[in-house]
Amino acid sequence: MEWMPWLITCFTVVCVYFLDRWEHKWVKSLFDWVPAILLSYIIPAVISYVFGFDFSQSTIHGLSRDFFIPLTIVAVMASLSLHQLKSIGYKPIVVFLAGSFFIALFPVVFIHLFNKTDLVSITLSANGFWKGVPPIVGSWIGGSTSQLVLKELVNCPENIFLSVLIMDNILVNVWTILMFQTIKKSNTLNKYCRISDQEIPERIDTQLGKLLSPWLSLMVMLFAVFVIDIALNAFVAKVVALSFIGLALGNFIPKWNFRFTLKLGGILILVVMSILGLKLRFDMFGFDMAFFGFLLIWLSGHFIFMILVAKLLNVNMAWVPIASMANVGGIATAPAVTAAYRGSWMPHAIILAILSMATGTFWGMITIYLLQQFMG
Repeated sequence: MEWMPWLITCFTVVCVYFLDRWEHKWVKSLFDWVPAILLSYIIPAVISYVFGFDFSQSTIHGLSRDFFIPLTIVAVMASLSLHQLKSIGYKPIVVFLAGSFFIALFPVVFIHLFNKTDLVSITLSANGFWKGVPPIVGSWIGGSTSQLVLKELVNCPENIFLSVLIMDNILVNVWTILMFQTIKKSNTLNKYCRISDQEIPERIDTQLGKLLSPWLSLMVMLFAVFVIDIALNAFVAKVVALSFIGLALGNFIPKWNFRFTLKLGGILILVVMSILGLKLRFDMFGFDMAFFGFLLIWLSGHFIFMILVAKLLNVNMAWVPIASMANVGGIATAPAVTAAYRGSWMPHAIILAILSMATGTFWGMITIYLLQQFMG
C-alpha cells in the first residue's frame, strides 16, 4: 500500500494547482476564502477518513522531511533578489521589519507578563497550544514554507496545527479586507499623523534576456540539497545552511531564473502540505476561543506598532498596510492591496512579500528558542 499515499498526494497537488488557476467565478470565490495550502492539507485527510486509511507511519513523511522541505527552502530563498530589494528604500523595509519583529517577539513578552492567567497557564501551557505559536509566526512572516519548517522544528501536534491553520485562515481573510480599506485612507492618515513623506521608490528592473533554463536551475538546487543532506544531520542545521545557499544561488549566479524558482517553491509547498494532511485526524480537532482572542490581540498590536514606527520615520502610511500584507498575506494579496492605492508600487510589494518568505523561518526559530525558556 506504499503507493497509495503517493497517489493521494499527486491527486491532491494536481487538483489544487489547476483549480487555483481556474478562472471560473465559483472556483475563484472558493479560493478567496479557502486558500490552496489549507485545501491541500484537508483533501488527503478527507480521503483517508472516508476510506479508513492510516498513513501516519508511511515512509513518505520521512522523504518529505529529508527531501521536499529542504528543496522548498532552497527554491524560496533563491527567489529573493537583493538588487531588487534595494529599489524599495530603507524606510519601508524598516517598517516591514518592525512588523516582523513584533510578530516574532510579542507572544514571548505576553507569556512572560501574563504567565499567571488561564490563557497562558491552561491554554498555552497545559493544552500545548504554545506549540502552535511558531507556525503562526512562520505563516505571518514567511508564509507556508516557514510555517511547515517551524511545525517540524517545534514538533507541533496535528490537531493543534489544524486549529492554527483554520484560525489563521479566518484572520487573514478578515485582515485582507481591513487592509484594503485602510490603504485607501492612507492620505487621511498621513494628514492626521503629519507625515510629509512624498518619496517615490525606484522602479524595479525586470529580468531581460535569456535566463538560466528551468532544468539547469532545478539540477543546481537538487545538488545543493544532496550535498547538505550528506554533510549535515541536524534538521535545524540543514534549514540554516540551505537558506544561505538558496540566497547565494539567486544573487551570485548570472541570469538566475527567479520566476521558475518562485513557481517551483509554490508547487513544493502544496506537495509538503498534502503529505502532511495524510497524518491529520479530524476527531482530534478543537477550536479554542481563548487562543483565537490571543491571535486577534497579537495581529492588532502588529499593525499599531508599525504605525508608530512609520510615524517616527516620517514614511507614507500606505507602507503600513503594504508591509502588513507582505508579512501576513503574502505574495498574492500584498500587491492586490497595494494596487488599491498606487499600482506602480505593486512590484515593490511583491519583493517585500518575497523578503517575508525568506526571513520567516529565522524569526520563528528565535520565537521557538525564547518560548522554550518559559514553556519547557
